[in-house]
Amino acid sequence: MVPRVTVLVSSFFVDSENCQKCPEDEWPNEGRNSCVVRDYDFLSYETEVLALVFSIMSILLSLLPVFMMGIFTLFWKSPIVRANNRTLSFILLSSLMFSLLCVFLFIGRPVDMTCMLRQTFFGIFFTVVVSSVLAKTIIVCIAFKATRPDSPWRKCVGVKLPYSVVLGCSSIQVVNAVIWLSVSPPYQEYNRDYPGKTIIQCNEGSVLAFYLMLGYLGFLAAVSFVLAFMVRTLPDIYNEAKYITFSMLLFCSVWICAIPAYLSSRGKYMVIVEIFAILSSGGGILFCMFLPKVYNILIFPVVNKKESMLHRNTL
Repeated sequence: MVPRVTVLVSSFFVDSENCQKCPEDEWPNEGRNSCVVRDYDFLSYETEVLALVFSIMSILLSLLPVFMMGIFTLFWKSPIVRANNRTLSFILLSSLMFSLLCVFLFIGRPVDMTCMLRQTFFGIFFTVVVSSVLAKTIIVCIAFKATRPDSPWRKCVGVKLPYSVVLGCSSIQVVNAVIWLSVSPPYQEYNRDYPGKTIIQCNEGSVLAFYLMLGYLGFLAAVSFVLAFMVRTLPDIYNEAKYITFSMLLFCSVWICAIPAYLSSRGKYMVIVEIFAILSSGGGILFCMFLPKVYNILIFPVVNKKESMLHRNTL
């Protein structure tokens, strides 16, 4: 009789219709006879080495624009610095620094505030970056189309032109961000679709506003690339267009590869992909556009003097 009782008791637990559903923050154990607490999954400093690696990379890369602004300040009147529109270069470097520091909004446990700030800050600061590159490209194009005295492009040459481009292009992204935060802002959400864990992530709120932000960035980068590519064959002394071409090519390539990976990822892996894209594209612009200039200023000052002589002869 003892074995029969055992079978009956076991059958009772296996085939019981009085099962109780675990609470939302818990998950049944392997024996299906009790509930255990779900693990929270997000890009955390405590559990993810990549979080620390990304933080260090962000700090180091964000210090480079500060270093380069210091070099530009020390050599403020040198031909290389003067030829690259000093104020516009400072705007570009400052916005690059803040863009790279936006990485810290993506690391750690998401809350409503960081969810609202991460995408909007990233979109606005990177728009200022790409708008500044676009302004530099337009200056290069106009400068070499306005060489003749009767050229109609001379009317476009002016101090206010590059700042108008930066302000106008950035304002569109700011308006998009304001509407986004006003109508359907991003927020924290708990994804419990995966066994044994709760993914804490940011819901972007308005998907349309999110893709408008990315699409507008891509549009500005594409326009800058096309314009710079058209004047890439200028003499080496005026090779700003070559730097812009390489930086925008890298920027577009990174985000073209990152967006499909972002859409096919979930949870912290989406965050990892976006952080990698931010650091890669921001660092690419920084190195392609400013590292050659700083290298010539510090390592080959003779080149700077030669440009100064050519500049005086031109005048």
